[in-house]
Amino acid sequence: MKRLWILFLIPVLFLVACASPERENPFFSEFNTPFGVPPFDEIRTGHFEPAILEAINIQEDEIQSIISNTEPPSFANTIAALDYSGHMLGNVLRVFYNFNSALTNQELQEVAQKMAPTLSNHWDNINLDIDLFNRVKAVYEMRDMLGLNAEQEKLLEETYKGFVRSGANLPPEKQDRLREINSQLSTLTLQFGQHVLGETNTFTMVVENESDLAGLPESSIEAAAERAAQEGHDGKWVFTLHNPSVMPFLYNAENRELRKKMQQAFINRGNNDNEFNNREILARIANLRLERANMLGYENHAQFSLEETMAGDIQTVMNFVNQVWEPAIALSKEEAKELQAMIYSDGHDFTLEQWDWRFYAERVRRQKYDLDEQEVRQYFELNTVRDGIFDIVEKLWGVTFVERNDVPKYHQDVQVFEALEADGSHIGILYMDFHPRDSKRGGAWMSSYRNQHVDQSGMFVHPVITIVCNFSPPTSTRPALLTYDEMTTFFHEFGHALHGLLSNVHYPSLSGTSVPRDFVELPSQVMENWANEPAVMRTFALHYETGEPMPESLMNRIVASSHFNQGFATVEFLGSTYLDMEYHTITEPFGEDMLDQVSNIIEERTINNTGMIPEIHFRHASTHFNHIFSGGYAAGYYSYLWSGLLDADAYEAFRETGDLFHRETAQSFRKNILERGGTEDAMQMYINFRGREPVIEPLLRQRGLMR
Repeated sequence: MKRLWILFLIPVLFLVACASPERENPFFSEFNTPFGVPPFDEIRTGHFEPAILEAINIQEDEIQSIISNTEPPSFANTIAALDYSGHMLGNVLRVFYNFNSALTNQELQEVAQKMAPTLSNHWDNINLDIDLFNRVKAVYEMRDMLGLNAEQEKLLEETYKGFVRSGANLPPEKQDRLREINSQLSTLTLQFGQHVLGETNTFTMVVENESDLAGLPESSIEAAAERAAQEGHDGKWVFTLHNPSVMPFLYNAENRELRKKMQQAFINRGNNDNEFNNREILARIANLRLERANMLGYENHAQFSLEETMAGDIQTVMNFVNQVWEPAIALSKEEAKELQAMIYSDGHDFTLEQWDWRFYAERVRRQKYDLDEQEVRQYFELNTVRDGIFDIVEKLWGVTFVERNDVPKYHQDVQVFEALEADGSHIGILYMDFHPRDSKRGGAWMSSYRNQHVDQSGMFVHPVITIVCNFSPPTSTRPALLTYDEMTTFFHEFGHALHGLLSNVHYPSLSGTSVPRDFVELPSQVMENWANEPAVMRTFALHYETGEPMPESLMNRIVASSHFNQGFATVEFLGSTYLDMEYHTITEPFGEDMLDQVSNIIEERTINNTGMIPEIHFRHASTHFNHIFSGGYAAGYYSYLWSGLLDADAYEAFRETGDLFHRETAQSFRKNILERGGTEDAMQMYINFRGREPVIEPLLRQRGLMR
């Protein structure tokens, strides 16, 4: 049952053009392509709705076959049969959701809006079917007598809990209301994400005077000029709210008023009085989640959500977050004083504001460490970094990657690679989509077009994985040069990809990244550690023109600056973590007369309760907080920090050997973490690798918060 919820909650993704006759719909047959990847060149937007509806009908028949089976309920005829049901629907939705996130358009968004309540109703028809639940319950109650292996026991447990948490034990009248809630949430969460994308794409800042470009790197100026030319503003410069445009502006633009304009536009996405306003939507989402949690016997949504995580409960999460907050807020105040001193030393008398922080932090960083982001970027050409990651993975696990140009792509910019074991055997296919476009939502993520599993005939099914990013694009004169943050993000997402590619489980719903939310970031974040190692960086930090390695002096300065501005970074993140918990620990719904003001109220409450300093804004403010209102991280944004606890401690295992590529340790990490999916308790998987539970000291050292 866990898989059904995953399909329902995955952020929606993709596009194409016009409808084809149903007989030509590529989803109505198995994909006849290399490695069985989706036939992207054949898929049209008009194919999705009929394919979804037909796939729903097929799964309904499969469910009915389970219910009507005259044999006594067993693991095979009930639990496994349910997990394997919906094969066609999974194929369609994985493409659909990936398309709607990475290459969307208005037509596809309309299909998504139309299909959301239909799909919600379909999941509810399964989760709330009393006859199906009775069969699942019967198997669950005799679990100790079935002789199941560990993975089967885990699937049985997750399936039973999934039904209970979906309302199977509720009386019929409450189930009817639960259906209404789920349907409304499916539509509202979709609208929220579409509004954020719409507002991001709508805003542009046209700069007419060249003097207003002072301080900006040539790459940003060139990209802004090319964007202006595309939009009919020849001789001008256009900046947008996409990260490769807005962030270099905030870090480098000397024009303070324009920095303010950009920063305010960035943090107010979804908060303006236009068609993209998310204020009322987010309040209704919070109310509906509370109502559903109460209906299922929980005080609030956080209690309901955290029950399925490593942390387990609200108090554990808050105790952990508070441990990091205390040193982080103290450090951020010291950093603010340092930036204010820089302002005064420049001959200004204004007070540090949010739109000043990145600019003056960059000034201080250059002064203290003689570091220029534009100099650093010259050593992080995208494809060279990619090859460096491939080399690291080969050293750790013997896995290699070969580019495939014979495999269908959904966009011309996408790169496709086949992952191979050391003996040359096939592991899976990896798509990589690197650069921003108006049809792609912001951020970076990993997803799949096919999950690894063993099918009902006993055949091993290899995964098809995708990572999608919004890295600085190439210009007419330069290749794609990554910032240091973009480089580490690449490592991060590749760690997620490995989690999907190296999965080695039997049942589909336990595959790959189907793990607790506060465990899923471990494989991604642990990869970032290798990105920051000088000895490793030397292998891929090569000048994009000369091929010369990064000078030792520059690398040493990067390492020396690794803890710089960590107060800001941690407070910015934890501010959003507290904000998330404020929304999802409410025990009374927001009144209808206050829905439009909820975001202001909750943000002010969060600031007051935490003592967050005004010079730092939330990394994700309410009205554009996709993670919690349009993704799967409600009451779970803390997960990145919790996984940070795990990754810092896990990387220590490599350090302790004296060999960052220690094969035995790497194989243990693969066997106990990367291959296991959700087949075992997350903490037990970690203990199997590390020999003990994680400790917090490596995390505090990693962030420079241990004094």
